[in-house]
Amino acid sequence: MAELRFNPLLGDWVMVASNRANRPHMPKDYCPFCPGSGKVPDNYDVLMYKNDFPALSPNPPEPDPVATSLYKTAKSYGKCEVILYSPEHNKTLPELSLEHIGKLVELWTERFIEMEKDPLNQYVMIFENRGEECGVTMPHPHGQIYAYPHVPLKLRTELDNCKKHYEENGTNLFSDMNREELEFGRRIIVENEHFLSYIPFFTDYPYGVFIVSKAAKTALSDFTAEEKLSLAAILKDTTGAMDELFEKLFPYMMVIHQRPVNGENVEDYYRFHIEFYPPLREKDKIKWYASSEMGAWAAANTAAVEETAPKLREAYQRFLQKEGRLS
Repeated sequence: MAELRFNPLLGDWVMVASNRANRPHMPKDYCPFCPGSGKVPDNYDVLMYKNDFPALSPNPPEPDPVATSLYKTAKSYGKCEVILYSPEHNKTLPELSLEHIGKLVELWTERFIEMEKDPLNQYVMIFENRGEECGVTMPHPHGQIYAYPHVPLKLRTELDNCKKHYEENGTNLFSDMNREELEFGRRIIVENEHFLSYIPFFTDYPYGVFIVSKAAKTALSDFTAEEKLSLAAILKDTTGAMDELFEKLFPYMMVIHQRPVNGENVEDYYRFHIEFYPPLREKDKIKWYASSEMGAWAAANTAAVEETAPKLREAYQRFLQKEGRLS
């Protein structure tokens, strides 16, 4: 069964995808994403792989006949894709070359543009779950892309608040955030010509980094070739700093926030950015998202980011030194 069920309390849709329960446990000596598996080409750099167990699909089945006037259902229309970062099974994102990550950014862009063409798609989300602490059972470097037939609640909330800020102040909220972070300085992790990486004043997580475009761009497809290479560079540097922080693979959930597709123009008040949700607060301690966070969406950070950002910035310097980029 795959369908959408409407939550009238939140005004949002829940994906029901019981087919995902049938995902097999992969043997330790087999990976479908590795060349030679028969599932992928023998030679590739980055690759779009059709999700074998999609929660959303272009040809969804009819919902179960359980809907009422209160409890609505809808077809689980959309698309789910897997994006393979590398043919090398144990290669991590910061270990890839800048040129290679540039190819990944180009593939993300191509898939965003392709999914945007479908008038039934309303939001395209590119994301990555990394590390066992985030429930990952497939260590081969990969992310995913979901095309939703609606704009999910969290994204709607973010867009609504950006629009409200613009109407009340006449300024772009992300421009104001970037300015505040640059003026304060201590929460900045990495800066290059086109992007800023910082742990914002309000983040939920001790190391909850944002990567924000400096220019008024709202999607990958807006960026020039130079800007996309800058994005590749700051992704490498930010994730490299994370891995260097505790000298281990740093788990995270990474989500790329872009404009909705097939909707209103949000250029005046919105901005392309990437949000990281890393569950570690210390090397071997998890920052749990507990009852208050889940039940009330009332975030409680366990550390002031003015204390954690310098640690991550120092880790970034060690990463540069490790790569031979620090004189």
